[in-house]
Amino acid sequence: MTLLSVAQMNSQNEIEQNFMNIESLIQQSKAKGAELIVFPENFVCFAAGKQRETAAQFESIQQRLEQLAHQYETWIVAGTLPCPYRPDGSIIEDGRVRTVSLCISPEKTEARYDKIHLFDVQVGDAVGGYQESQFFEPGTDVVVAKTPFGNIGMMVCYDLRFPELALHLRAQGANILTAPSAFTYTTGQMHWQLLLQARAMDTQCTVLGAAQQGWHGEKRQTWGHAAAANSRGQLLDMVHAEGAQIITVDFDLTGQAKVRESMPLMQHRKLLKFS
Repeated sequence: MTLLSVAQMNSQNEIEQNFMNIESLIQQSKAKGAELIVFPENFVCFAAGKQRETAAQFESIQQRLEQLAHQYETWIVAGTLPCPYRPDGSIIEDGRVRTVSLCISPEKTEARYDKIHLFDVQVGDAVGGYQESQFFEPGTDVVVAKTPFGNIGMMVCYDLRFPELALHLRAQGANILTAPSAFTYTTGQMHWQLLLQARAMDTQCTVLGAAQQGWHGEKRQTWGHAAAANSRGQLLDMVHAEGAQIITVDFDLTGQAKVRESMPLMQHRKLLKFS
């Protein structure tokens, strides 16, 4: 049995203040005996229009997170950070950046996932429309990170709406799906819990949904409700209060294997063709 923590934050544009909250949440996670903590999207800096400025600090921020993982002997899924270069090191020339989620062990960064699905939608909140592709370049690679307690399939926020990605991660050996997110208040209220449980049920993975909550500036409001669902699609726990806090849930690799054996969804799946 392994304990896993999922964080809720109300990140703002002050990196140092956010890091104070990050370390406090890590301390809380360790006090509960957890081996992993998952942070939300934009957890180090939540500031519209400052993506390139924050991206210029990508390596120094990554080093600080690696130091925290080493200091507290914990695994960290480092929400998302804007990065000015692709996994192969090539610079993104058109001024955009990539949304990057890192899986960090107590020794080093073990995996990098670049968000594939970009949020180009009309929501009807105070912001109105979102056009992530204007500021971000999509990733292309599916990533599964190996850990001592199970394989982590890495996703980010809007990715949750695409079951084929989650299923591909399961096919690549994922036991846990991480979903650092910053759902809008409008879409989160409608679909956040539903999506976490649906992806868990689809894939028979434990899904860890870290979340931003509250106001970020004058217009942007996020839903929060950091949550986790188990391999049967059942909700394990959810945050209902405001502000920075964690939930910590059990993960049992042996129990998951029994769930998958009793209902072998992957073996039964048919690839249907439509004319």
